[in-house]
Amino acid sequence: MKSDWKKYALAFVITAGIFITAISISNWFNNHRINEIRGLQDSISINILSSETQFNLLKDAACTDLFSSALGQELGNLSDRLSYMESIGKGSDSDVVTLKRYYSLLEIKDFLLINSTAAKCPKRPIPILYFYQANCPDCDRQGEVLTYIRQQYPDIVRVYSFDYDLDVSALKTLANIHKVNAPLPAVIIKNKTYTGFHSIEDIQGLIPELNATSTATTTKK
Repeated sequence: MKSDWKKYALAFVITAGIFITAISISNWFNNHRINEIRGLQDSISINILSSETQFNLLKDAACTDLFSSALGQELGNLSDRLSYMESIGKGSDSDVVTLKRYYSLLEIKDFLLINSTAAKCPKRPIPILYFYQANCPDCDRQGEVLTYIRQQYPDIVRVYSFDYDLDVSALKTLANIHKVNAPLPAVIIKNKTYTGFHSIEDIQGLIPELNATSTATTTKK
């Protein structure tokens, strides 16, 4: 009996140890994820305030000063980080959804800033509005194409990515203005809405400025 009791006690200790270790590891990963999300939230909150400040500072500035800002690159970096959160299955987490709302408002603000310079800055970056949905294979492919375009032509285009299903009134208004409806993806280029998947070549055909830049670069070489 004593031998059996010792076996039970040992089994209990081992089981308890495994349970405690599992909880500790789970808590560590949860805390790590929370810290990562909080870091994103702080970064996006700061950039929303920065965007507001830049709008007021730059709306009367010269075109060269207006587009020398690093905000476009920062928008791209934040987009990549949020895309990563979605790719690992965290896109529906309440904290991530809140961050996406903040980010969408930041993008809309920058889009309005770009558009406000149309009269005085004819060579301003060309906005590309991109609407996507979860569980949409063509949306994933379209996102990869637009990421490539953004990285290859950072001085020519600004890509704004929006989750069509986000509950943000300003975003719904933007979609309604451009007649964006499911199924997606949809891209808006020069105030025209195109639905379905579009390849790199398709996008280059819709924005001749990209081809002109490629030709100029090839000529210089």
